[in-house]
Amino acid sequence: MIKIPPYLKKGDTIGITCPAGYMAKEKAQTCIDTLQQWGFEVMVGKTLGSKSLDYFSGTDEERLNELQAMLDDDHIHAILCGRGGYGVTRIIDQLDFTRFKKKPKWVIGFSDITVLHAHIFSNYKIASIHAPMAAAFNNGEYKNEFIASLHKTILGKKANYKCAAHPFNKKGIATGELIGGNLSLLVHLIGTPSDIKTKGRILFIEDIGELIYSTDRMLQQLKRSSKLDMLAGLIIGGFTDVKDTDRPFGKTIEEVINDIVKEYDYPVCFNFPVSHEKENYALKIGAQYMLKIGKKNVQLSEL
Repeated sequence: MIKIPPYLKKGDTIGITCPAGYMAKEKAQTCIDTLQQWGFEVMVGKTLGSKSLDYFSGTDEERLNELQAMLDDDHIHAILCGRGGYGVTRIIDQLDFTRFKKKPKWVIGFSDITVLHAHIFSNYKIASIHAPMAAAFNNGEYKNEFIASLHKTILGKKANYKCAAHPFNKKGIATGELIGGNLSLLVHLIGTPSDIKTKGRILFIEDIGELIYSTDRMLQQLKRSSKLDMLAGLIIGGFTDVKDTDRPFGKTIEEVINDIVKEYDYPVCFNFPVSHEKENYALKIGAQYMLKIGKKNVQLSEL
């Protein structure tokens, strides 16, 4: 049975930490201001705007210690990761979830934070939130419906999202626990203690900046490892900033994905608004959803 952390109320504290790539503190200021306007206290970790001179937002030890402290601190009610990039894999096996299991809280983020989502769900059956991170609030975007979806989600309002139909969609209705995240990270986790089981669940995937052939390779690995077998449903999010090789692969990214998934008989939705771009609805990993794929549109609603 999935554990749902307590939803937030005004006056609760949200901690911001960067467990992976570096982020300048000024890039998170609009996010901090918005969270405070929503009525929350904000505790900013030292990894945000750290003095690190390399790719990461501090050493492995610094990132590990700060995330551990936020997981253990009863005065922090949710953890919003500043950004993704790369780095959670380097610290995930050193994290101690003993106190977190007893008093779970919302962990929020996407991209490299897929590692945290998958690990927490697979090992502890605790829900978390795949959602926009700090930089997504900038340039006036804190007013958009996707940031609003994060606000509603942490307050406990159930999601009900719609998007347009796509020619490759496979119509039908699916219900089940929602799991997934960044495709390259999900593939990276296969065979590790953070690996996810997909049978009977609704899987969503998205990615950015990948070559078409490498996306095909990753999807083939999902298929060969039986991750695509016996799903309740499949949601294909945004595959953005796609690159091709000098000798073209010969198919669009949508055609590549469709070629691999068309043999399955469960509902499949293409171009759902979950991505590395601003179109990134908040989704609860582990929560029960219903996916309805019709002729005119797609609806994803939390049960």
